[in-house]
Amino acid sequence: MTIERRLARAGFTLARDYPVPLERVWDAFAEEDQKLAWWGAGDAIEPGEWAFDFRVGGRDVAEGKFHEGPVSRYEATYTDIVEHVRIVTTYDMWLDGIHMSTSVASLEFEPIDKVTRFTHIEHGVFFDQFWADGPNREGGTRGLLESLGNYLA
Repeated sequence: MTIERRLARAGFTLARDYPVPLERVWDAFAEEDQKLAWWGAGDAIEPGEWAFDFRVGGRDVAEGKFHEGPVSRYEATYTDIVEHVRIVTTYDMWLDGIHMSTSVASLEFEPIDKVTRFTHIEHGVFFDQFWADGPNREGGTRGLLESLGNYLA
């Protein structure tokens, strides 16, 4: 079987207002026990390898097997962290051991009245057979932000 070599690019912006103090939203990303409580939460994934190193240059790994399905692997490097303001990562995704994409994601935290506005902006490059996966990535990120909202509630 020959793999068609091609690239696709996709980007999206998602914003959510969480009715909690900014520090609470920030800590959900910055503290390992809190991130574990919502990141990939739910019973759809059997957890695998996990690493958490929240500092510039630090690396996160989250791997899990979808029940009756593929193994997903996320490896991120923190490239910029400004406490209570922003987190910037570059990250790679694999599906069943095949490198599917590389992305840059910026996470912004802004206090507005009695809510925290959280903005996730992402730009990704998708490889070969995963070239059309951009909409799925946005959908998966929406799911993560929903899990975060449920955790914060």
